[in-house]
Amino acid sequence: MAQDLSSLPTALFTQEQVRDAELLAVSEGKTTLYQLVERAGRAAFDCLATQIARQPRLESMPLLVLAGSGNNGADALVCARLALEAGHKVMVFLLKTKGTPEFEQALSAYLNQGGIADSPNIDAILQAPMLIDGLLGTGVHGGVREEVAALIQAINQSDAWVLSLDLPSGIVADTGVVAQAAVMADLTLCFGGLKQGLLTSKARHYCGDLDFADLGLTPFFKTPNATRVGGEILKSYFAARARDSHKGQSGKVTLIGGDFGMAGAIRLASEACLRAGAGLVTVISRPEHQLTVNVSRPELMFWGCELVDMEVYLRLGWAQVVVLGPGLGKHDWGYNLFKAAGLSDKPCVLDADALNLLSNEPRRQTNWVLTPHPGEAARLLGCNVAEIEQDRFAAVRALQQKYGGVVLLKGAGTVIFDGKQMVVAPVGNPGLASGGCGDVLSGIIGALMAQGMDNMQATVVGVVVHGCAADLAAVQGERGMLASDLMPFIRQLVNSDLL
Repeated sequence: MAQDLSSLPTALFTQEQVRDAELLAVSEGKTTLYQLVERAGRAAFDCLATQIARQPRLESMPLLVLAGSGNNGADALVCARLALEAGHKVMVFLLKTKGTPEFEQALSAYLNQGGIADSPNIDAILQAPMLIDGLLGTGVHGGVREEVAALIQAINQSDAWVLSLDLPSGIVADTGVVAQAAVMADLTLCFGGLKQGLLTSKARHYCGDLDFADLGLTPFFKTPNATRVGGEILKSYFAARARDSHKGQSGKVTLIGGDFGMAGAIRLASEACLRAGAGLVTVISRPEHQLTVNVSRPELMFWGCELVDMEVYLRLGWAQVVVLGPGLGKHDWGYNLFKAAGLSDKPCVLDADALNLLSNEPRRQTNWVLTPHPGEAARLLGCNVAEIEQDRFAAVRALQQKYGGVVLLKGAGTVIFDGKQMVVAPVGNPGLASGGCGDVLSGIIGALMAQGMDNMQATVVGVVVHGCAADLAAVQGERGMLASDLMPFIRQLVNSDLL
């Protein structure tokens, strides 16, 4: 099951911003760097004690602490000293015996307490039942040294319960990518300010559960680089409807797509649009697809389109919001509808093949929402998927700068940017990695826009509804989850009295 992250801060920072806050606190005489290390080590020990209380099997087990020579290692040494004082059996493995002043001070205090430190031993790591990862901190950007990579591999091969301090060693704090090798943690305790990379990309897999200790630094931060959102925001967006409301007040949406062989995509998007609360939904698709669209969902209006005609333009004009792309295809039929929708001045959600067509004829527009997955994003930017995933924050900024509007980059920890505000939504699960789930998301966003949310609000809330619906559906298992399994939960999540 996905971890409930609602207790975590909403403000996300880069590692540089965290370092600046530390230095500001020191310069104002509120603390010293070593005092911060002591606070971090104490928080780590308290976290460890909590986990031992929850898992009694760990209480009598020896603790192995791996410490690098920076302040991350210093944090680990303080934790080791406190564990030793509390009567735990502790062994420390050091990468080096010399390091930052804070590291050397923490090492001295640990040794004075009677602690034992040695060089790393792979066999001991492989046999460890409980382990503290303090090898590498936020300074990692490129690869890790060969000897450190070997230690990380041993940690991951062991059966140890692993607590990573600040971030799993080998994870890049600002992007969440893996620098060649990374520790697979059971729990990550982040210090000072929540690093933005921990909520997206590979970090979502490597962090395990995520916890946070502010160390008293909160007053010293300036504007965060990004904001975290989750299911806790939904209640504030879905007030009960007025008792005299009617369908015309709940939004009118036209969805366009479904070339031959892809009727399911537009069917899923249009039902999701209804389930998210749109009052009236029209589907423009191939005439052959009317039965597929209407047989189990007669509430959807349908227009069969062979060629772009006046009726298509009338239905574009009728709508408050247009959703373009699910199953659209890239042949003449889809291209002509893409061009017709481009003549409309209505707010628009572009997904799937609409994004692929846009990549061939780039233009910038302020009133649309673009919803690419990494492959589509790579085509939109003329690069490869690896470049997109190397820095998802940079990629979404580049997309928004080139195309305008609101851009959401799908993935583990969806990133959303409107040119001003950066939002990360660590919701959802791998069950969403199946056909049609993206179509469902575009339908939800279109519905929320039509109900009066601005484009950024609708995108953020839509991503949260979509991801939380997937988390509710995953109670019956992530593997085998279908896009249509989300529908009843979408309805639940857009009604505040059911949350």
